[in-house]
Amino acid sequence: MAASALALAACNGGGNPPGTDPTSASASASESASVTPTPTPSAAYKPADAKGKAQNVPVPVLPEAAKTETKEGLEAFADYWFKLLDYAYETGDISGLGAVTSPACELCSNITTSLSTNYEGDRWLAGGKLVTPSITTTFTPESDGSYQVLVQVQQAAISYFAPGGSQFRSPTPPSDTGNVLLVEFKDRGWYLSGLHPIR
Repeated sequence: MAASALALAACNGGGNPPGTDPTSASASASESASVTPTPTPSAAYKPADAKGKAQNVPVPVLPEAAKTETKEGLEAFADYWFKLLDYAYETGDISGLGAVTSPACELCSNITTSLSTNYEGDRWLAGGKLVTPSITTTFTPESDGSYQVLVQVQQAAISYFAPGGSQFRSPTPPSDTGNVLLVEFKDRGWYLSGLHPIR
């Protein structure tokens, strides 16, 4: 982010002394400057590559809309959940997912276990960017009170690197899948209880 320009405020000290050129008054005037602090520039984001891990990856933030038990809130939460998953692929940090995902979600556990394994021993992933072009729900509760959300998920190819830049397994090709999420609203927040690919 570009730093904002410094705002300088100059004050003239009350009129020109005798014998001075009014046009050069600003040069001889006493000046006081007040400096508006500039925000500390955040460290630049750098995606992972064969040379090393991703750096300064922005942590997903739960949007305000996702805090409400509404259709819009449910769709916003589904988008947020996949942003957390994308963050986990880039960093190996699965803690955000764990906070909003039930341990009973078998596929979710498989994904996070695999990610943890692939990041062991200072290894890392490159690629794997996730996007969700389509998120829809009828917002009709199931008999257990959960809601279904249909999500199209596209993921870029993934490369797997060990220290030194060698690949420790074959790359995963890009994918484009449909998924059914089972989500419930409890304790004033959304919680993922199930994730099922559409075969």
